[in-house]
Amino acid sequence: MHEKVKCTECHVKPVFTDVSKNCADCHADIHRRKFGADCAQCHTVLGWQVSVTQIKEHQNRFPLFGAHAAVQCEACHKSAAVGQFQGLSTTCASCHITDFQKTTNPNHTAANFPTTCETCHSFDTWLNAKFDHRSTGFPLQDGHANVPCSSCHINNNYNLTTPLKDCGNSGCHLTTWQQTNNPVHASAGPAFALALCANCHTPKGWDSASFDHTSTGFLLTNGHANVACTSCHINNNYNLQIAPTACGTSGCHLTTWQQTNNPVHSTSGPAFAVGNCANCHTTKGWDAASFDHSVTGFALVGTHTSPSPTPCTSCHISNNYTLNSADCVGCHQPAWQSTTTIGNGVPNHITAGFPSTASACATCHPITKWADGKFDHSATGFLLTNGHANVPCASCHINNNYALQIAPTDCGNSGCHLTKWQQTNNPVHATSGPAFAAASCANCHTTKGWDAASFDHSVTGFTLVGTHMSPTPTLCAACHINNNYTLSSADCYGCHTADWNKTTTAGGNVPNHVAAGFPNTAVQCASCHPITTWADGKFDHSTTGFPLTNKHTTVACSACHSNGNFALKIAPTDCGNSGCHLTTWQQTNNPVHATAGPGFAAANCANCHTTAGWDAASFDHSVTGFTLVGTHASPTPTACTACHINNNYTLNSTDCYGCHQAAFNSTTTIGGNVPNHVAAGFPTAAAQCASCHPITTWADGKFDHSTTGFPLTNKHTTVACSACHSNGNFALKIAPTDCGNSGCHLTTWQQTNNPVHATAGPGFAAANCANCHSTAGWDAASFDHSVTGFTLVGTHMSPTPTACTACHINNNYTLNSTDCYGCHQPAWASTATIGGTVPNHIAAGFPSTAAQCASCHPITTWAAGKFDHSTTGFPLTGAHADPTKAPCSACHVNNNYSGNLPTDCYSCHVTAWQSTVTLGGSVPNHIAANFPTTCATCHNTTSWLGATFNHNNFWQLPHHGAVCSDCHLDQTNYANISCINCHTQPHHDKTSTDSIHRGKPGYMYGPMTCIASGCHPKGSG
Repeated sequence: MHEKVKCTECHVKPVFTDVSKNCADCHADIHRRKFGADCAQCHTVLGWQVSVTQIKEHQNRFPLFGAHAAVQCEACHKSAAVGQFQGLSTTCASCHITDFQKTTNPNHTAANFPTTCETCHSFDTWLNAKFDHRSTGFPLQDGHANVPCSSCHINNNYNLTTPLKDCGNSGCHLTTWQQTNNPVHASAGPAFALALCANCHTPKGWDSASFDHTSTGFLLTNGHANVACTSCHINNNYNLQIAPTACGTSGCHLTTWQQTNNPVHSTSGPAFAVGNCANCHTTKGWDAASFDHSVTGFALVGTHTSPSPTPCTSCHISNNYTLNSADCVGCHQPAWQSTTTIGNGVPNHITAGFPSTASACATCHPITKWADGKFDHSATGFLLTNGHANVPCASCHINNNYALQIAPTDCGNSGCHLTKWQQTNNPVHATSGPAFAAASCANCHTTKGWDAASFDHSVTGFTLVGTHMSPTPTLCAACHINNNYTLSSADCYGCHTADWNKTTTAGGNVPNHVAAGFPNTAVQCASCHPITTWADGKFDHSTTGFPLTNKHTTVACSACHSNGNFALKIAPTDCGNSGCHLTTWQQTNNPVHATAGPGFAAANCANCHTTAGWDAASFDHSVTGFTLVGTHASPTPTACTACHINNNYTLNSTDCYGCHQAAFNSTTTIGGNVPNHVAAGFPTAAAQCASCHPITTWADGKFDHSTTGFPLTNKHTTVACSACHSNGNFALKIAPTDCGNSGCHLTTWQQTNNPVHATAGPGFAAANCANCHSTAGWDAASFDHSVTGFTLVGTHMSPTPTACTACHINNNYTLNSTDCYGCHQPAWASTATIGGTVPNHIAAGFPSTAAQCASCHPITTWAAGKFDHSTTGFPLTGAHADPTKAPCSACHVNNNYSGNLPTDCYSCHVTAWQSTVTLGGSVPNHIAANFPTTCATCHNTTSWLGATFNHNNFWQLPHHGAVCSDCHLDQTNYANISCINCHTQPHHDKTSTDSIHRGKPGYMYGPMTCIASGCHPKGSG
């Protein structure tokens, strides 16, 4: 607009300097500076009347929603030139107090309503207000939902505090309660009290009451469930206190009890008393009685079961139900008496004096069938097994004597098998000793049969095994000659004397037992002779402490036991004994054992010789304290005489020097890597020689340098000994890491120039060579930068890709800072101009510490910096993560990275929220519907559009192509829905619907009845 203004209107006189750029210098401020001096807040250079979008759309603390968006500014801001544009109240009453005061239905002023109008009214229209009755604690459900407000709030009284269940309140249903007649609630007792309406009635309908009879303690089950209330509550008496089991009271079933005839209950004893009906009868039916006979102390089981196979009258003769005895004989006396004549296996119970109690009868007779009686003989302690099981009772119980007390093993009793015992002849038991006594029959005989006797010979102390087994191969009579069963000795000699005497002439390896004085007890005989065959006798020589092995096993007994002397006590190692190998020892010549020292004494033959053969001697040299191994092994490669010169076997030194003195002295002239042992003062002890020289070859000597604490590795292994041990000095004490020692690499350290170690700080001191250098090579140094506290990783790796000099400029190795900023200051400063998704680090006040830089920039590539937005508590997902859709600057306006930006959707997307006023279609008007600003319930970060509401918690979608406005007719309250807006003609109008639903409990035609009644939950059929 300024382009069309004449120059002279601004540049007066004309003066083109010192002209102000402020609007107020040219344009009069009709707002009288109420909006400040910054006119650009509202006006632009395009035209004085062109307001910026923010002002036009009223984007401030009072956005214009609904009907407010169509109101002219002057309607609120009276007279633009003098009107008030700042500080106006945002409450509804500040503008609409007149409307508030004019209300009549209800009268808000008289009802003392608060002026928080938005509780009921919306921005779209002042009319169609809707109050959320749930906030009072009294939700309007079912029948209450369609009652006009004035029906309850009489005389405009909106201060009611009636509880939800106080139906009988004078302001509610008191009159209805007073008019009840079925029953008359006022006189029907506490259960029908005025305050208890809710126990039976619900808001679905006054007439659909349902009383919970269990609350009285008297449950209505089975037959009682279908009885009319008046059948019991005669003359409207609802104060009955009858117990569920008091069936025989005068008000219930007393008449029926008096008319009983099978049996006549009144004369059948206490069990059939009028107070005991419930013991037999249930609510399933009066006739389906079932008496529990066990309460009498006599449970009916088996053949006693009634009514089948035994009717009640079989026992209760002449309607006698006062029986008080449970003994069997009371009913079964004829059967008891019949035992006197039955015979066979049935004893005469009367003469036998059998008891007649129920428990005694039950020991034989089962409850299933009386004739199946069977006595358990094991109960007497005398089990009937095998042959006894088939013997008639009378065979033992003579003269009907059932009081016998004979033990099962008392076979020889006068009443049992005594006669048979007296008739025995093989052997004659009466004269064969105690084992065959009449009381001992059971030791041999069993109930399987008298003739199948089997005597356990072990009871005599002499078990029959092997050839002693009887009757095969040895008959009893072979030992028990002349029927003599009173033998009392178990010694072998008693039977085998003839065999014993034969040893005097048997010869061979059978010693003369008589001449040798061998003992003849059973134990001694068994030490050689087995029980299987006497002739297989074999003596175990190891029992003497002198086992026979190798050559000794083939020597005849008499070769050692001269003159039948079997009492020798020679030890197995006493080879040089005068009775053994003494002569052989005296004849030895290689060496002559008699003069070769203690190791070759006559008592020590076993040290070298074994029973394998006298000539195969093998001396264990280790017993001398000098084990022969390696080249010392004898007889190959070193013969005994190589050391034992002139048959000298009394050597007592193991030092190497004694034998190898010539080799030790030769080191003075060998040279090379062989040090001069004499000049170096090397020790000559065996242990010291062995530290270098192996026992296998003397010339293979090799010193283990690691034993000095200075192991030789890499290049050190090829250096001549004299290079370090100058002038034969082998007493050096230099540490492996003391490379800068004057005797080692000090000169090399002094000549360094990259860097000059002498001036490069403590890290390069002469004592620290080993920190970088190794024995692999002096030039292959590798400094461990981590010891400085700054590890080199990623692009910091040296020498590639970053040379040491890139950081250590001018040979400066005394750096002591690890902050990134120190090296990367130019990159930091460049963020001021890079733009794009790179924020201006300087303007944003980003910190420059190493830890903070690392939160975005990786150590690999500085330019690959990426901020993890999730650390702010607001992770970037969906469209938020796409810099082309949401660059950093879109949210961080004016470079604001302070971390206190709001994270709720509404703060950024308020314009999109407001646009729902006009979008229409399936997008509800969020403002009119008073939707909360928790946008994430429907919207996601992938796209603001395409929001999805989880409707299935309330209603199943899709629903026949319906859109929101089809059901939600009230755009200001989505809790109100209507089914009949769509479900009208031809099948869902009131007439048709009433016809279909006639008789349905709680049915009422209305916009929400389909759902509220619970018949069509979530839109189902």
